[in-house]
Amino acid sequence: MPKADIRLKVNGKSHRVEVEPRRLLVDCLRYDLGLTGTKEGCSMGVCGACTVIMNGNTVASCLTLAVQADGAEITTIEGIAPGEGKLHALQQSFIDKGGFQCGICTPGQIVAAKALLDYNPKPTKEEVREWMMGNLCRCTGYYKIIDSIVAAIGK
Repeated sequence: MPKADIRLKVNGKSHRVEVEPRRLLVDCLRYDLGLTGTKEGCSMGVCGACTVIMNGNTVASCLTLAVQADGAEITTIEGIAPGEGKLHALQQSFIDKGGFQCGICTPGQIVAAKALLDYNPKPTKEEVREWMMGNLCRCTGYYKIIDSIVAAIGK
C-alpha cells in the first residue's frame, strides 16, 4: 500500500511522517513520534482516553486517521506543561486532589480539561461536569476528577 507524506505540528514541533492511509492518529503519535502519553482505551471513540487537541478542538485520536491531521496543530498530554520540568496547573491539581488512580484515562482527562479551560477559563462545576462527560473513568468515581479541574480554574 502506498504511503502518504503528512506534516504535523505536535506540541509546537514540526514533523514529517510517512504513514499508510489507514494509520490512526493515536498510532502515529505513539509509534511514529514516540509520544506514548496518549492512550487507546476503547478503540471506538467513546472513552476519551485518546483525546488530543487538534486545531483547537478535542478529537478521539483512535478514530482519526493520521492523514486527516495533515497540516494540523496537535496538542497531546506531553505538550500541556508550560516547560521542561514544570507542570500545568491541571496536572498539579490532579496530583494534589487525587484526580487519578490507574492513570489510563488521565492523559485524556487532562487534555479535555485543558480544552475546556481554553474555551471557557471560568467554568462552573456543572459546566465542567457536562464538558467532561465524554471522558470515562473506571476507578475514581469522577468526584476527584471534577474537584481537580475546579481547583485548577484561574491558576
